[in-house]
Amino acid sequence: MPMIELTAPTGALTPEGRRTVQRELASVLLRWEGAPDTEFFRAQAWSYLHELPAGAQVTAADDAPRFRVDVTVPQGALSERRKAGLVGDATAAVLTAAGLAESDALRVWVLVHEQAEGTWGAGGSVIRYADLVELAQGQQAEGAVADA
Repeated sequence: MPMIELTAPTGALTPEGRRTVQRELASVLLRWEGAPDTEFFRAQAWSYLHELPAGAQVTAADDAPRFRVDVTVPQGALSERRKAGLVGDATAAVLTAAGLAESDALRVWVLVHEQAEGTWGAGGSVIRYADLVELAQGQQAEGAVADA
């Protein structure tokens, strides 16, 4: 199941951005993973916000806030096209949450971490990517029947 973490200096997000960015990032991740939009999958997309104290993040050039988005997904969950879409949309979500312009995009870095098969566990069991795909297909089919 996917996880997404935003690390940002305290005060770098607007009040509205701080309130909404975690759910927005989780939605972006689910969309690019191709997961069905169901309560189950939304509940499994964990999102964290790590706020750094003042002065804990700088560059050699300046003190302007920088943002790091760490994404953890099962290996094979994201094609190169999906990774590119995820990086673009996550960057846009962070810029919006911080009240920044597209020209500030280099202040947002998105790191995609692919968890090797057999190294992800939940509920006391190892979770395999094929099991997640099967579960997603089942939920998509259930959704299609419910919509009919």
